[in-house]
Amino acid sequence: MLIYPIGVSVDGFIADRDGGFAWTDPIDELFRFHLAQVGALGAYLLGRRLHETMRVWETDPSLRGTEAEAAFADVWCALPKVVFSRTLDGVEGNARLAEGSVAEEVAAALAATDRDVAIGGAGLAAQAVEQGLVDELRVFRHPVVVGGGTPHLPPLPRGIPLDLVETRTFDGRVVLERYRRIRDDPPG
Repeated sequence: MLIYPIGVSVDGFIADRDGGFAWTDPIDELFRFHLAQVGALGAYLLGRRLHETMRVWETDPSLRGTEAEAAFADVWCALPKVVFSRTLDGVEGNARLAEGSVAEEVAAALAATDRDVAIGGAGLAAQAVEQGLVDELRVFRHPVVVGGGTPHLPPLPRGIPLDLVETRTFDGRVVLERYRRIRDDPPG
């Protein structure tokens, strides 16, 4: 299953007008949840900016300051990643640059594992949503209104029917909303 996990503001933005998203920093319970979720993945498809943001988990030893942080860094480093970029010549670690289309790379990632695969980065995820490739949205709604910025979903030519399959509140602040796509037709 292809999942799109994303932290959003109450008004639906993943970054504010200045590109900031510090308000999504996970607190203890949510961080442990993310650790378990990432540890259960078979691969992660990322846009360039998300790859550059997350690369610190592979390169910055100061992010291993706690047991949970060290565990997350270990899980992130071990996870196979496919990076979509028009500007990068190469990537390090357990990552490779995408060679095919979004649909081709999603299909290859899903075929290579019996685990869920995640996709992230607003532009990349938007393409996957538009093409009907995303099976589940995991929206982590943070208690802030940013008033504008980067939306977590693009405008679409038609609606997408969803089932709400789970809600959960973390540390009394962040609400997880898991939505599974209702499939009437095959993706693509």
